[in-house]
Amino acid sequence: MPYIEIMNQLKSLANPETVKGMERYGINPESAYGISIPELRKIAGQVGKNHLLAEKLWASGIHEARILASMIGDRKKVTPEQMDRWVKDFNSWDLCDQCCNNLFRKVEFAREKALEWSSRPEEFVKRAGFVLMACLAVHDKKAKDEEFLTYMPIIRNASQDSRNFVKKAVNWALRQIGKRNADLNRFAIETANEIGELNSRTARWIASDALRELTSRAVQEKLMKQ
Repeated sequence: MPYIEIMNQLKSLANPETVKGMERYGINPESAYGISIPELRKIAGQVGKNHLLAEKLWASGIHEARILASMIGDRKKVTPEQMDRWVKDFNSWDLCDQCCNNLFRKVEFAREKALEWSSRPEEFVKRAGFVLMACLAVHDKKAKDEEFLTYMPIIRNASQDSRNFVKKAVNWALRQIGKRNADLNRFAIETANEIGELNSRTARWIASDALRELTSRAVQEKLMKQ
């Protein structure tokens, strides 16, 4: 499907009312059409993997075109330079999360970028680092526990960053790592308790929210069955 045809299709699906409501969910409405994720996935299914087209869609600057780009991008053709280019354009939590989950977590150097980005000062770049940690914890079934243990000091150090989209990603990474298996659950609970002792309202929120899930009966019973 040619680039122009896709862009025309996206324009035809634009919903101004949805765009107006995006801010209520913390989504940046700038350059957005208000198209749902299921609609974008339907288009992605029709297009298939096309990395060159993904780059063109990203360059358009349109919010939904960029999410679509993350759906059709070829993980084997992603370079570290491309990841750094795209992450600089993140201006909304949904674009960050979709791109990390749809594409970036699948590349061979996802772990390196998680470590690198989690120490960056920009809000959505830093968020992307912790979102990658969370996504890898869920989807990378072959990864060893040691790889996730290296994230714990980073999570602890970032737990006092009060920026909303950073603190929620830090919390998300801690919870997903802690739900991976019983051993990581114990380490995550230990880390959460250490975070809770810090003199920071943000850190206390991250700790209490994570502990609520990690120590819950549902999570503990599921881990016991593994």
